[in-house]
Amino acid sequence: MAQRYYTVSWDQLHRDSKALAWRLVERGPFRGIVAITRGGLIPAAIVARELEARLIETVSVVTYNEEQMGQPQVTKPPVAAGDGEGWLLVDDLVDTGTTARVVRELLPRAHFATVYAKPKGRPLVDTFITEVSQDTWILFPWDTEAQFVAPIARGGAK
Repeated sequence: MAQRYYTVSWDQLHRDSKALAWRLVERGPFRGIVAITRGGLIPAAIVARELEARLIETVSVVTYNEEQMGQPQVTKPPVAAGDGEGWLLVDDLVDTGTTARVVRELLPRAHFATVYAKPKGRPLVDTFITEVSQDTWILFPWDTEAQFVAPIARGGAK
């Protein structure tokens, strides 16, 4: 099956992250937010603003190299969040669940929220906004720039 792409603009990411905050507001208050770097940093900042959360922690798990999956490595564990009790864990996307499983082991009691979810990873998160098919590659605004694309009929973007 051909690879599909779903392009997310800055405006859409902001709207979707704010929608995530709407879903989370009644689950709080949270002691703080743990952003999964790098993709979770911007959604976490938007959610933090909307929930008036000031304590922000990060966890860094390196899994992807452009479009290729590797073995997950925790390069920066969350220090302040303990086992996650009372904390909100935020990422941009749960894909296959590789990163999510690693972070769940570190913070088993955190509430895990992502903006986007794919079917393989969806069971690992507690809250998400938009589900996309497993064969869709989400192009986030920090990974793209505007350029001409040929019409679909001429073999343009799929």
